[in-house]
Amino acid sequence: MASQDWADKDFYKILGVAKDATDADIKKAYRKLARKYHPDTNSGDAAAEKTFKDVSEAYSVLSSAEDRQQYDAIRAMGGGARFSAGGAGAPGAGGFEDVFGGLFNSGGGRGRSRGGQSFNGSGLPPEFADLFGGGGGGFGGYQPQPTKGADRTATTSISFAGSIRGTTIGLREPDGDVIDVRIPAGIKDGQKVRVKGKGQPGTAGPGDLMVTVNVKPHDFFVRDGNNIRIHVPVTFPEAALGADISVPTLSGESVRLRVPAGTPSGRTLRVKGAGVKTPKETGDLLVTIDVVVPQKLTKEAEAAVRAFAEATADGDPRGTLAAKAHL
Repeated sequence: MASQDWADKDFYKILGVAKDATDADIKKAYRKLARKYHPDTNSGDAAAEKTFKDVSEAYSVLSSAEDRQQYDAIRAMGGGARFSAGGAGAPGAGGFEDVFGGLFNSGGGRGRSRGGQSFNGSGLPPEFADLFGGGGGGFGGYQPQPTKGADRTATTSISFAGSIRGTTIGLREPDGDVIDVRIPAGIKDGQKVRVKGKGQPGTAGPGDLMVTVNVKPHDFFVRDGNNIRIHVPVTFPEAALGADISVPTLSGESVRLRVPAGTPSGRTLRVKGAGVKTPKETGDLLVTIDVVVPQKLTKEAEAAVRAFAEATADGDPRGTLAAKAHL
């Protein structure tokens, strides 16, 4: 737009702001109107396109402190007056046209640059380039920003051992192709694994494949976070007198565990560092002691138990129950 045309354009009215509006008010108004009237959301609407051009033009002037000052000065000087192109025969040759030419360093319009800020063919200044995916190419050939393809999803089941040690599984596509999925060691039931570049195609590259991993339970080991819980049976003498017992671990090797004398059934003992190993931490092995009561006794064993009962007859393990149960 030629600079002299600014005089009969009310940019404040176009943006719907007061003449003393702050930069933030102007920017907020522009964003709202640009979204409303942008060609992408008003395809084929000539009126909306014109409004969008007017809004962009108004913002291009009022968002610059220098241009806004010059615009306000012009409006104060002439209001809505129109000016000729000048020339030797024009009234006041060297007057209005020269005055405007001296005030403005360029001819105005969306394609100009001011204060280090440039406007492209869409009418969007750089700080709003992300509003509609870039905004390059002008109204006639507006090109949307390239987008990444959508992600795809899949589900797979692996063994407990595979979740602890890590494994690789193959997912077969409908066309017969197989996608190898690397399952990291220590993965938990329900966690997802991302396979980059195996999603839907897109103009900015394909999306990813998100694989949900279900872990089958184990008969002996039970995972609790990064800890592993197991139940280990011990005899009454081992629990009463104390003992060193051997317990299995995830690695397949056994470790020695000290059962303190007087350990009751249900007590849990800890083996540090014998749980699940991940890049961030290593869990523990939690061993719950189950005291085994023999189902059959030999005569000698029965005699020994009776002797033990007589030797400990002064002890009553249920002596405090009544007090605990009092309401």
